[in-house]
Amino acid sequence: MGRSLKYEVPGKDPRLSMASVAETGWEPFLEDALRPAAGSAHTRPPGAAFDRMVLEIGFGRGEFLLDLATRCPKTFFIGVEISFKRTLKMARKVGRAGLHNVRLLEGRAEVALGQLFEPAQLDEIWINFSDPWPKARHAHRRVIQPSLVAEAASRLARGGTLYVATDDVPYAHQIDEVLSQEPALHNRYAPWPFLPEVAGRMETGYEAQWRAEGRPLHFFAHGRGSGSESA
Repeated sequence: MGRSLKYEVPGKDPRLSMASVAETGWEPFLEDALRPAAGSAHTRPPGAAFDRMVLEIGFGRGEFLLDLATRCPKTFFIGVEISFKRTLKMARKVGRAGLHNVRLLEGRAEVALGQLFEPAQLDEIWINFSDPWPKARHAHRRVIQPSLVAEAASRLARGGTLYVATDDVPYAHQIDEVLSQEPALHNRYAPWPFLPEVAGRMETGYEAQWRAEGRPLHFFAHGRGSGSESA
């Protein structure tokens, strides 16, 4: 028998409803995040503000998002996950870690991008190892589709970057094709379509397992705007 799901969240609950964000925008939640719960290991001086906003789509077990948020306390992180159970478990992890700079949304990525963020509001968007849906008839369910990438590009600030990773070779080919066809983005790893590893990147438990199994990893980085572009 599996463990029963624990619903209580220690400290401040980082979960937000999409409806509340759609109604008020992010400003009230940014201000609230600067008032961490009592006993938090991360404190902010009066009048301080976040200097960047970063979104992770499909945070799964949350290792990557937790690492980013711990290392970058002046950045405001939003995680979107379609699974209630994973969102709840992540909320408990964020609460135990005392991280004030993370907020979580339960819902679909395309809805969040289309309804909750202003153009050029995000500095980074991360999509790590989303479900490859390997059967051909299920390919339309993959997260990386032209419409979502176009939406993501419009939400990135100038100089911002969309990061994508997969361990699935056919999915990697689709990702390369979709990203390359988005006119608002350019490949930061050119002339290579992707890198098999990225120095300094946090390796999750799944990544370590896949490497040990000899599975190829593909890391993409496509940015908005450069010194030679007007996009």
